[in-house]
Amino acid sequence: MAERIAEEKINEIRQAVDIVEVISDYVQLKKQGRNYFGLCPFHGENTPSFSVSSDKQIFHCFGCGAGGNVFSFLMELEGYSFQETAVMLAKKANIELDLPSSSFSKESSVPNDFQLMVEAHDLLRKFYHHLLVNTKDGQHALEYLLNRGFTLEAIEKFQIGYALNSWDFVFKFLSKRNYQPAILEKAGLIIKREKDGSYFDRFRDRIMFPILDAKGNTVAFSGRSLGAGEPKYLNSPETAIFNKSKILYNFHLARAAIRKSRQMVLFEGFADCIAANRAGIENGVATMGTSLTDDHVVLIRRNAESVTICYDSDNAGIEAAYRAATLLTESGTQVKIAVMPDGNDPDDYIKKYGTDKFNHEVIGSSLTFMAFKLLYLKRGKDLQNEGNRLQYIEEVLREISQLDKAVERDHYLRQLASEFSISLEALKEQQKQIYYANRKNNRGKQASGLNQSFVPQKSAEPLRPAFHNAERRLISYMMRDPNIAYKVQDMLNGHPFNVDEHQAIITYLYGYYEKGMEPDPSQFINFLEDDHLRRIVANIEMMSISEELTEQELSDYIKQVLNHQKMLKIKEKEAEEKEAERQKDFIKAAQIAMEIIQLRKSLKT
Repeated sequence: MAERIAEEKINEIRQAVDIVEVISDYVQLKKQGRNYFGLCPFHGENTPSFSVSSDKQIFHCFGCGAGGNVFSFLMELEGYSFQETAVMLAKKANIELDLPSSSFSKESSVPNDFQLMVEAHDLLRKFYHHLLVNTKDGQHALEYLLNRGFTLEAIEKFQIGYALNSWDFVFKFLSKRNYQPAILEKAGLIIKREKDGSYFDRFRDRIMFPILDAKGNTVAFSGRSLGAGEPKYLNSPETAIFNKSKILYNFHLARAAIRKSRQMVLFEGFADCIAANRAGIENGVATMGTSLTDDHVVLIRRNAESVTICYDSDNAGIEAAYRAATLLTESGTQVKIAVMPDGNDPDDYIKKYGTDKFNHEVIGSSLTFMAFKLLYLKRGKDLQNEGNRLQYIEEVLREISQLDKAVERDHYLRQLASEFSISLEALKEQQKQIYYANRKNNRGKQASGLNQSFVPQKSAEPLRPAFHNAERRLISYMMRDPNIAYKVQDMLNGHPFNVDEHQAIITYLYGYYEKGMEPDPSQFINFLEDDHLRRIVANIEMMSISEELTEQELSDYIKQVLNHQKMLKIKEKEAEEKEAERQKDFIKAAQIAMEIIQLRKSLKT
């Protein structure tokens, strides 16, 4: 069983780590007033509603309701257990925990089967790499890679390996290390024969490219054939640990460079990503044989402000680049497109022309999304034909109408006027007509709202009854001062709060104070055992309240809490009165009416 970290150490870690610094590794934060705001990492959004309080060491999203302290942020975002989070933060703060590594290495939010799958992949990655660089069996594969422009440095960095030309070597290798066949089959490493139930290796006589998740765990492989073998690339199937719609190749290595520059270069495949890395592009990532997905966009938006898309220049690559750019732009990301000339892909281009030319003439000459659209919309059109030409101009004007900046609109209108010898005034007039015609149905801003106007957006708080708001404000004051907490307890005289979650929070709060704890929102959130309550506390803590609670204000809040029960009782009595009248029991109805009068009088006292 894992050794528990002492409460004193947890508090030491919490006090030593700044939540703003930690969250800044995941979210671009900008200060607005006393708090910091950014785009929420827990749900997709275009305008920032995610707030971090340096004073209170808590975060809260006004959009999706996520909230808590630095521990709950990492637990929810990274999937760490509390103990894993504490260990990671202690390391960040240079705090010694004096725990044996075994005391926390097995405590993980990852199920045991998943952990075994990851371990098996990690073991194979090391073995495949060893076979490639250190054995005669892998010599021909190593020479193949070197002849194709791979360097030993790149092979080491990306842990490229070689799978033996054997039907069952991996199966026997892992079975001897007590990995069960059922686990290995689920992991996609071996395949079960239908005829006799025996197993054989998925990858044979292939150069192996390991695929790692954001944490650096090996979760899949892509095996490239040597020469003309088919298929050229054989990939791991989707498994419990590998979902290609959520993973970006090389993200674990590129993350630091991406966060430092807030820029990312997006490729279509890992071969292009590796080649670009050799060219000095350390912030490059690639999709894994799939179109860019919403999950990819969330991951990208969380880490980068701008993305340069560098896809193949064939028809499929151009279409994919357009779709990816549209998705990213709609998320508020700045987008550029690096156009590959002469039907090349990035890997081939670098081999032919070298790294300097790639950096300067491809990446360095990237187009804005609007400039790329001008090329995209021309495809398949004969612009010498009047009909095609007018159709093209109409399509371009629609795209220009969606640009936010007047300077950009003017720039592309002038470019269009010059290219087709059309009156600039006529183009402006038609563009305005399109803009106003489509104003109600605007497809969304194309430029990055984040850089133009970083204004925190708070979702409208739901309209709550007076008693509900009164309880929230009381909790806010009670978390600031234990004297107020106990005063509220006396004034309620045993009556509970009306909202169950509020009652649960103050029950925890009294227990927190009974242990001698000082008022501290972040520490109190750690004290809570329920994630839902943590979110409510974070939301309440972000409310604006007066520095001091007057006696009149306190009395009014208590009155709202107590009166709600009386109001419910009045409604109940009114229903009883109506039922008595319906039954023609007028004496009972009169008695109930007197009770209602007394209850209403008590509301005023």
